[in-house]
Amino acid sequence: MAIAAACERVAYAADPARSRGRLRPEPPSMSRNDFRRDCDRIIHSSAFRRLAHKTQVFVFHEGDHFRTRLTHTLEVVQIARSIARALGLDEDLSEGLALAHDLGHPPFGHAGERALDACLADCGGFDHNAQALKIVTSLERRYPDFDGLNLTWETLEGLVKHNGPLTDRDGTPAGRYRKHGVPEPILDYCRIQDLELWSFASAEAQVAAISDDIAYNAHDIDDGLRAELFTLADLAAVPIVETIIAGIDRDVPGLDDARRAHEVVRRLITVAIEDVVAETRARAATLAPRSAEDVRRADRPLVAFSAGMEQGDAAIKGFLYPRMYRHARVMRIMSDAEAVVRDLFAHFSRKPADLPPDWREGLDGRDLGVRARRIADYIAGMTDRFALVEHARLFPATPELR
Repeated sequence: MAIAAACERVAYAADPARSRGRLRPEPPSMSRNDFRRDCDRIIHSSAFRRLAHKTQVFVFHEGDHFRTRLTHTLEVVQIARSIARALGLDEDLSEGLALAHDLGHPPFGHAGERALDACLADCGGFDHNAQALKIVTSLERRYPDFDGLNLTWETLEGLVKHNGPLTDRDGTPAGRYRKHGVPEPILDYCRIQDLELWSFASAEAQVAAISDDIAYNAHDIDDGLRAELFTLADLAAVPIVETIIAGIDRDVPGLDDARRAHEVVRRLITVAIEDVVAETRARAATLAPRSAEDVRRADRPLVAFSAGMEQGDAAIKGFLYPRMYRHARVMRIMSDAEAVVRDLFAHFSRKPADLPPDWREGLDGRDLGVRARRIADYIAGMTDRFALVEHARLFPATPELR
């Protein structure tokens, strides 16, 4: 399927001129619309810069060519803009949500998140989407008139709901939050500015979410091959990849393995993008949304894979899970990384005076839950490298994570 370079703007695209605005009103920019300003604020934030030194799968010193949270984020941005352009959606809003989607991840990727979630078990746990919301609404402190980035309602909504509604219409937690409830930082913010947790997010937010899935599959295959955790021959067991490899061998016979691997990744991204565009157009024809609000109030996502591509996506994840994410080498390093995060949390819980002055300010006399959240916010903002430096400063021995 060929996709045109651009598509006429559709009726259900988000419109920056009709944004619900910012919590704190600001004068308009003479050169940028509100969604573009959100992108720029995210790019210039401290949290965004720190993504350069946060783990995706492999920690920073395992090799310069493995993805970090930042390079992963940039790949998600590229895919999101491609899909949004093809569908006639607002590219800036999709870009902003792709830029911000991983801001809440702590050091050492999912290992760090697991460790912080366990440390905060008695006060609601840790959720990286909730942490991202907290970063852009309060923890970033760059502007004279407000904490956070004062992003538009549409960007905040998409940051929280890009994977779907968090509650039913009556407020009952739904989906992944059904068991443990909606994270308190999200509920706290919604008491100030209602993000309508019961509805879907905009089509642009849905594009950012599915772009994350596409990027994950493609670059984890690339990084796994580079790390020699599996081979192209192993990957041929996955039907969608087998088809792609067969096409490469037919079109470019005799290609060396390195170029062959890159071509697999490139074609996989292309196939996935084309599938999302086709499926979304088909769903739009059925749902017939006439506005962004129609997308929010639909009974299912507008942006999605086809059934066949969903099976392909599941097969790729099923292949990668045991061979990469649960590989003995990766698991050993991530186990050590979890221990680093747990050690830091335990130390600062015992000795909050060891926190930097601006982080310990006002903690005297506060309840233990507030103290735990403050400590978690501090640790979550660390890069891999800084977490190891802090651990080495506070403890006699620190794992090398190799």
